[in-house]
Amino acid sequence: MKHFIVLFFLFTLSLQAQFQINGIVKDASTQKTLPFASIVSDDGSNTISDVDGKFSLLYKNKITSITVSYIGYLPKAISIESNKVFYKITLVQKTNQLNEVLVSNENPALAIIKKVIENKVQNNPQEKLKSFEFKSYNKLIVTANPDSINGSIDSVFVSYSDETYLKKLDSTDYKFKQLIKKQHLFQTEKVSKYQYDGKRLKETILGTRMAGFKKPVYEILTFNLQSYSIYDSKYELFETKYKSPIANDALNDYNFKLLDTIPINGRNTYMVYFKNKKERRAAGLEGILYIDEINYAVAKAIMRIKGILDITGIHEFQFIPEKYLWFPTATKFKIVKGTNDDDIKILGGTIQFDGDIKEDLTPRKRVESDYIYLLSQTTNFDIQYTTPVVIKKPVVQVEIKENAINKPESFWVEYRKDSLDSRSEKTYLSLDSISIKKRIESRLNFGRKILTGYLPLKIWDFDLRKIISYNNYEGLRLGIGGITNDFFSKKYRLEGYSAYGLRDYKFKYNLGIGARVDKFSNTWVGISYTDDLRDIASTDYVVEKKAFKIYDPRAINFNTFYRYEHWRIALESKIIPKVESVFALANTFVTPQFEYTYNLNGKSYTTYTMTTATISLKWSPYSDYMQTPTGRIETEKRFPKFTLQMTQSLPDVLNNDFTYTKIDFKADYQIKYLNGQRTFLLFEAGRAFGDVPLPQLYSNSPNNLNKETIFKRITFAGKNSFETMYFNEFFSSEHMSFQFKHGFNRIYIFNKLKPSLDFVTRMAWGNMKNPEKHMGLPFKTLNKGFFESGIELNKIFNGLGLGGYYRYGPNHLSNFKDNIAVKLTFVLDLGI
Repeated sequence: MKHFIVLFFLFTLSLQAQFQINGIVKDASTQKTLPFASIVSDDGSNTISDVDGKFSLLYKNKITSITVSYIGYLPKAISIESNKVFYKITLVQKTNQLNEVLVSNENPALAIIKKVIENKVQNNPQEKLKSFEFKSYNKLIVTANPDSINGSIDSVFVSYSDETYLKKLDSTDYKFKQLIKKQHLFQTEKVSKYQYDGKRLKETILGTRMAGFKKPVYEILTFNLQSYSIYDSKYELFETKYKSPIANDALNDYNFKLLDTIPINGRNTYMVYFKNKKERRAAGLEGILYIDEINYAVAKAIMRIKGILDITGIHEFQFIPEKYLWFPTATKFKIVKGTNDDDIKILGGTIQFDGDIKEDLTPRKRVESDYIYLLSQTTNFDIQYTTPVVIKKPVVQVEIKENAINKPESFWVEYRKDSLDSRSEKTYLSLDSISIKKRIESRLNFGRKILTGYLPLKIWDFDLRKIISYNNYEGLRLGIGGITNDFFSKKYRLEGYSAYGLRDYKFKYNLGIGARVDKFSNTWVGISYTDDLRDIASTDYVVEKKAFKIYDPRAINFNTFYRYEHWRIALESKIIPKVESVFALANTFVTPQFEYTYNLNGKSYTTYTMTTATISLKWSPYSDYMQTPTGRIETEKRFPKFTLQMTQSLPDVLNNDFTYTKIDFKADYQIKYLNGQRTFLLFEAGRAFGDVPLPQLYSNSPNNLNKETIFKRITFAGKNSFETMYFNEFFSSEHMSFQFKHGFNRIYIFNKLKPSLDFVTRMAWGNMKNPEKHMGLPFKTLNKGFFESGIELNKIFNGLGLGGYYRYGPNHLSNFKDNIAVKLTFVLDLGI
């Protein structure tokens, strides 16, 4: 996917169309650009200049002139010439510049916005209308304007003193410009039906076409570029939420200014500029709201973020007289370059910037990718609001119809608002040809499997995690395993693995078979048998699939395992909205591989049998899901996420030895900021009621070796492990823990050395009921609490870094150096 997402390098927008003129508005004396200037043609078409003073005016009929106006400047009329498509317009300041007009000692813009907030409910279509539906056509392109690229690369000759010389040609820029004249770099179209039933809004994709792909990359179809509704308290722009300028308390966060009044759909509107008061400290939302003078509804909105990325979301509305309501009819989303020199990760691709160049460095040479931009345009039509709407399959927000792929050309001719230009037509032909020639689709699918830990070979996906590993008990562990894929069957699957330890000289294996009983909810039923090892006192959430790791630091150092022979029947499903669920029945025979005895009512157990029923749920309330012809996928992974698991032993069933209940809970929250910083929060808690042997209890993921010196304890840090807690130091039958980690911007040392700085703090509490029942392994409890904090310098060299952690609080050790842990860190950037 990186090959396509990396195309989202950005610069500027200047489209050429049959009925379109472009230009830029500047101050006549200073030559500074004038943002949000009004441009009105003699046929009533209108637009405004963007933050950079640029504008594009679309019109349907022939026009002869446009009028450009800006507050504090004299308006200017410009005659339109037949063969001219770009206009540089300069405005002269008024000699008697007016101060901001005050009405009753109040900014008139504030009075207008207060009215907008008061009337939100009656002006919001999702509040006023009981239901509605409409169709939409969307086109997303990644392209560049050839005219933006330096024209000097068009020729290999240069004239000087009436003589012509050959010059060195930048072939990369030249080839790029020739390519972009003919086609776009990427293009996709879709036709959707939107339905609102009074509670939820669902999108059903009726047709989709993506250049270079027979089957589209579904994640691209659901990029969350901008909020659907302008009336929500939070406005989302490119996966980041901001307080809306018309939120109930927006006056505390925004400055407003009345710029002008202009007509839209024959109704007069106030043109109100807004800007976040805190923009100097962080990228803030700014833009223009066009407010109906009579009902104070939003008739048009331009939302803008200007910082690391320049992002614009435009919303257009049409007035419906019989409902006295402005209904959304079009949206436009645009990304242009920002003002930062650091490479950042956005949508899986690396974007280069050259804004804040250090004074002692030479600015980066502009390359062809600097001219690329992304543009997404959506037009709504066939709007219905009188017939009740019944949404089928409401558990998913987006559904792709089985026949949506490979629609005939007649389908697109029917739904496109404008026919494709020659560049768009050539984009499909060119990218489809390249995709077939270079096997891009098959390579993309291959890469996806590799990144999730599997090597696909025909009908079988080999599990890369099973090939080789190491721990202190088995030594080097060699194995092979995997699972069948869709080429084998979409309804049935086989899975299994076999492994051998070169230190314990024993085989381990697993065999399983499954069948899909419902496609929409992706419900599978399966049975499996496993004979293997597991580290003691570790919590495995059945509903969570183990992430692919090139290394596992705890497994390398851990040496306390138990052997288990495990029969299991499981039902996994996504039938509950935004919830993944697994219900499992298991019978497990456990043999600890260390000296251990559990005493229960005078009887000693060195081995034991457990028959259990487990239900495991993972709830992602803020994530968005898409139903595709191949199954359901999480298109927008949002936080927080909650995981709950309950295990109940079944007395007198299949030789079960113990009666107990075990409940585990986890809450995971992550925040990613546009400036590159990130915050991770993790809360976990668990409690076991009844008789539970120590191997099935809790140890809080320790990751410190019990060695004499600090240097002998150096190993790799884990993602969520306690780095200063020694292996087998603490055990609990009830516990809770909290972890906080904040990653700052990368530290610039010199060009190739820019480590990222992370601050980490962790704390845990726990208690052990009836500790006298556990014999053979000494341990302490966490009833006084455990605390550690540390700093990590990650990505110092090829993903490697270094972290230092310190243990403090009630479990602080008497020897100072024993409280310190130094760990290597490793961050693998997979580019996804």
